[in-house]
Amino acid sequence: MKLFYKPGACSLACHIMLRESGKDFTLNSVDLMQKKLENGEDFFAVNPKGQVPALLLEDGTLLTEGVAIMQYLADGVPDRQLLAPTGSISRYKTLEWMNYIATELHKGFTPLFRPDTPEEYKPTVRALLEKKLQYVNASLKDDQWICGQRFTIADAYLFTILRWARAVKLNMEGLSHIDAYMARMAERPAVAAALEAEGLK
Repeated sequence: MKLFYKPGACSLACHIMLRESGKDFTLNSVDLMQKKLENGEDFFAVNPKGQVPALLLEDGTLLTEGVAIMQYLADGVPDRQLLAPTGSISRYKTLEWMNYIATELHKGFTPLFRPDTPEEYKPTVRALLEKKLQYVNASLKDDQWICGQRFTIADAYLFTILRWARAVKLNMEGLSHIDAYMARMAERPAVAAALEAEGLK
């Protein structure tokens, strides 16, 4: 498999999951500003959406959208228990978190990364995100991972997005459960390896 990614972008979550799955894969960095691959080829020729992550499967199928990619990877290695089986409430609680991270957190950061966002709008965006981070912090109060006592695909995604909170200097004061969670995540071998491979350590 081949993962098209940008260092530190949302594709990091899929990179972590590839390493957690134990599957063989290669990495291909994408310049998202120029929409070019490392070899200079047009990224739109790979993914017409022009976004990462994109995962090229061994049979030539291209899978896009991080939430779908992570579910695909987890379902391919059921013995690793990265996502509970179909029909179990645990699976849907994990997917509940995946949707929250995607729609409320991930997309919530987008205006802070766009150069055309009016400066006067950014404090509103930051305040909304900081309120949501308080909810995440409270949700981690009694659990080692976001869905309980077992690491899941939601953790790979949440860790990736929470890294952005520090990058844009959101107010993280008092979010001690998030701090402890980020430290736990960084100690996972797959996470450490993904960060190092992307030059983020």
